[in-house]
Amino acid sequence: MGNRGMEELIPLVNRLHEALGTVGQSCSLHLPQIAVVGGQSAGKSSVLENFVGRDFLPRGSGIVTRRPLVLQLLNSNIEYGEFFHCKGKKFTDFDEIRREIETETRRLTGSNKGISPVPITLKIYSPHVLNLTLVDLPGITKVPVGDQPADIEYQIRDIIMQYICKENCLVLAVTPANTDLANSDALKLAKDVDPEGQRTIGVITKLDLMDKGTDAREILENRLLPLRR
Repeated sequence: MGNRGMEELIPLVNRLHEALGTVGQSCSLHLPQIAVVGGQSAGKSSVLENFVGRDFLPRGSGIVTRRPLVLQLLNSNIEYGEFFHCKGKKFTDFDEIRREIETETRRLTGSNKGISPVPITLKIYSPHVLNLTLVDLPGITKVPVGDQPADIEYQIRDIIMQYICKENCLVLAVTPANTDLANSDALKLAKDVDPEGQRTIGVITKLDLMDKGTDAREILENRLLPLRR
């Protein structure tokens, strides 16, 4: 499974975060985590669900991820999910997990596209996962809709920066293959915090939507916009 010391440390630090969170305190000790960054409808949810091997994230048009989702994957013999705000309740139905994410999102943000920096924490225990901490972040947007404030673009950027500016955070910069890589908001944000590209992983999605007669060969061979990873 990897580094044995880290395997034992991850659940310990997660419990510390939870204990402090119940009394309204934050923990300055941060474990390595992977943040998924991309524009709206870039395919971030599909990338995350592939880590788990299950469909459990809300879908829809516009901004769907309206609060950060901290996803703690823990290797276990049995498969179930557990939310920090529903302690002790085990979710074995992944459709029910999706509904709970939607309900908890609406509780703080309303039902008209508002956003909040307060994260939802979900643990998924499964024999099919590695011990990892992933963060699903709101999709980058530029035009406010619904109840969103005029500065929605900067609010979302601030939420994303809270995670990706940490030196021990890997950035999964998700860009659809049918858009110009030079205009990728995800890669631009990643470059702001990681100019050398040491902890940025480029992810190309939606290859099936590319125009007929085009391909992603130059991107995938790392010739168009070279990345270390």
